[in-house]
Amino acid sequence: MGCDGGTIPKRHELVKGPKKVEKADKNAELAAKWKYCALSQEKLRRPIVSCDLGRLFNKDAIIEYLLDKTTERPNTETVTHIRGIKDIKELNLTDNPEWEGERRNAKGDRYEDINCGMFICPVVGLEMNGKHRFCYLQTCGCVFSERALKEVKTEICHKCGDPFKHEDIVFLNDTKEEVEKLRERMEAKRAKAKTKKSKKNKEVETASTPADEAGPSGTSGSSEGAKSSTASGTKRSVQTMEEKSEVFKSLFTTHSSAKRTKDQTSNWVTHTPYHF
Repeated sequence: MGCDGGTIPKRHELVKGPKKVEKADKNAELAAKWKYCALSQEKLRRPIVSCDLGRLFNKDAIIEYLLDKTTERPNTETVTHIRGIKDIKELNLTDNPEWEGERRNAKGDRYEDINCGMFICPVVGLEMNGKHRFCYLQTCGCVFSERALKEVKTEICHKCGDPFKHEDIVFLNDTKEEVEKLRERMEAKRAKAKTKKSKKNKEVETASTPADEAGPSGTSGSSEGAKSSTASGTKRSVQTMEEKSEVFKSLFTTHSSAKRTKDQTSNWVTHTPYHF
């Protein structure tokens, strides 16, 4: 059995097996996380923000989502944990001088390095392209590589000098296992804040309630009225105090020298005075 020209077909040419599943290029998929918004899938452009899970977004895309959550958008599962503008942090990124961006010649006759990152670590100079772990500080938003934090161990930000703690570090675009840890930490932090807020509200309510409320017999209210009447009854005028001198008494408006007759009272004076 042969075809034209005496060729003999092979088995894989006659028997059709299952189609091979096309696999996405891991390098391209990894680079896309660091160059495109996780919500709108548009190119990242300043201002760039991140959430407690370390995902990168364009700030305007997040604001549009928060203003109208009813609109059907793709990739909304990446932002379901964002309740408001307080749940995101604007990042303080360092530009990569090697990144040409829109300035490069896009004729298609040159090699494009997909591993070239738009931003770099300001301490060790590593490119933020997914091949190295990067993190940001929730206190100030500055972004660094993990290597920088390991080599220069400090509790002060390398870029702006603000103090931070270990729990303020959030890694960007980390593995699924690390994202689940970040999610647990986020939920624990929110539960703690909610408990603290409810406790504070209870303290305010307790402080606003009078400690000595009147009972059914009204004894407390009557005692307060007696105290106030006694206090008002003990008030004396300065002019009736015999131990005070006349000079001291003349300092007050109740003294006879401060009282004027109708003839001594001056007329009103305005910008166009009229005398009557």
